[in-house]
Amino acid sequence: MTTPAPQPAAPLTEAEDKQWASFAHFGNILWVVAPLIIWLVFKDRGTKTNVEGKEAVNWGINVAGLAIANVILSLILTPLTLGIWGIISTLIWIALLIVNVIFAVLGGVKVNGGGSYRYPLNIRWIK
Repeated sequence: MTTPAPQPAAPLTEAEDKQWASFAHFGNILWVVAPLIIWLVFKDRGTKTNVEGKEAVNWGINVAGLAIANVILSLILTPLTLGIWGIISTLIWIALLIVNVIFAVLGGVKVNGGGSYRYPLNIRWIK
């Protein structure tokens, strides 16, 4: 007995597409994992979610890369600068968190309003 092949999920309605696209941007508040999951699950079901989800994932990758670079630099430079770099690193970390939240909210609000959002200085790793 053969089992039938699973059917592809139904396409998103326009409202659902806009909703998931905005959730992808808002998800960057939780770093790259939330927008990545949203994009992977819904990219084939909605064009807006595909475009905006990719943009959100690319931003999350860049923020995660900057956070990792900050940690590595901190581990190397803090002992060499007798702790001064630790203070600078903490300020960089706080600035990164604030900028990430601001841009994630701006993106989510703009997309939820029907527009499209492009993060400034975003390296687009996923085309």
